[in-house]
Amino acid sequence: MYHISRRIYRELAADLPAAERRHVLRACEANIERLVHDRHYFAKPSKTLFEEIRWHFPLPAQRRVFAVIDRHMRQTRAYLESSNSAMVELTGVVPTCRATTRRSGLCSHTPDPRTGYCRWHSHLAEEEQIARAA
Repeated sequence: MYHISRRIYRELAADLPAAERRHVLRACEANIERLVHDRHYFAKPSKTLFEEIRWHFPLPAQRRVFAVIDRHMRQTRAYLESSNSAMVELTGVVPTCRATTRRSGLCSHTPDPRTGYCRWHSHLAEEEQIARAA
C-alpha cells in the first residue's frame, strides 16, 4: 500500500519546500490506506487528498498536483476492482461480502471486487446505485 502513496509523494516532492514534505507524505499514506480499506464508502479520494495538501504547493503547480493525485487514485481503484487478489496483495486480508445476514452476522462469501457484494447479495449493489441516482 505504501508504495502507491510514495509514488504520489515522489512526483509531488519537487514542488514542495523541505519543511512541508512530511505532512504531504502522511496525508498521501492516510488517503491511500482509506481508499484500500474503505473504497466503497470513499466517494472522492482525489478531492479529499488534494484539499488536504493543496495549501503546501504554489498556486501555479496546483493543477498538476491534482492531475497526479487523480491519476494515481484512479489507477489504485481500478487495480482494486480488478480482482480480489489485489486486495489480498495490498492488505493481506481476504475480502468478504459487505452484507450482513438475517441473524446480523457478516456474510462470509467471496465478493465481486467491483461491488463488494457476493452473488447472493448482488441486489444490494443495485439498490445502492438507485439510491445514488435519486
